[in-house]
Amino acid sequence: MAKQPQKKKEEYETTGHEWDGIKELNTPLPRWWLWTFYITIVWAILYTIAYPAWPGIKSATPGLLGWSTRANVAAEIAQAEQANAAINERLASVELTAITDDPELSSYAADAGAAVFKTWCAQCHGSGAAGVQAGGYPNLLDDAWLWGGTIEDIHTTIAHGIRNEEDPDARWSQMPAFGEILPPEEVEQVVNYVMSLSPSYEPKDPSLVEASAEVYEINCVACHLEDGTGDQFQGAPNLTDAIWLYGGDYQTVKETVVNARFGIMPPMGGADLSEAEIRAVATYVHQLGGGE
Repeated sequence: MAKQPQKKKEEYETTGHEWDGIKELNTPLPRWWLWTFYITIVWAILYTIAYPAWPGIKSATPGLLGWSTRANVAAEIAQAEQANAAINERLASVELTAITDDPELSSYAADAGAAVFKTWCAQCHGSGAAGVQAGGYPNLLDDAWLWGGTIEDIHTTIAHGIRNEEDPDARWSQMPAFGEILPPEEVEQVVNYVMSLSPSYEPKDPSLVEASAEVYEINCVACHLEDGTGDQFQGAPNLTDAIWLYGGDYQTVKETVVNARFGIMPPMGGADLSEAEIRAVATYVHQLGGGE
């Protein structure tokens, strides 16, 4: 078959557009491009029939093959859980203090706990567990633990949370808002007295420190003790160290005294984390360096 001669430019119709004397020719698209385009249309139709494609109100079209990324992920998770079932059972049943005595169990708990921490805890405590002072999220790397930093204490705090309404065994303490109890001059006195207890801050008005000892004794000793070292049983912080959950400058301490603080941590036990996962993240947090 003889090859058809290629048309010259003047033999094509124009689109009717012209710019500065230049006319736009209505030349046909290359045949290979057209066939590629038709194939992509056919492929798209077949894909939408075979695989999930079109979103609906509650779910996407399932496709005739029934393929699902969610189902694949769920299957992989189930497979991983099955593979770790034996060691998770050991982790959930052994004494908490004995976890570190078993090298295999200790290594697994630390690795699994790191994954749990990054998923459930890093949002508040930071990816490095150093906390966020502006939000009152404690640093887990130091030795200041309101309710104790032993692995048993950490496990209890994680499992039941702090000051929440969901778990009856949640850690609970509440500082009164002394702005509603004390006159302004006594608030000023006790703020300066508290700041004098910490080596990191100086009282704003040192002349008020001696006069405020009695105000502190009447209103604060029951929780923070006479020497200001606090009571872990009540979750009352130590006022004599350099660690302040919300900050130790004058205005921040005054805000705490006047309006009090009421940070909440949700319980992670039950529906959220399994016992093995709670023990794993407790082990991870404890070995970060701040655990007692």
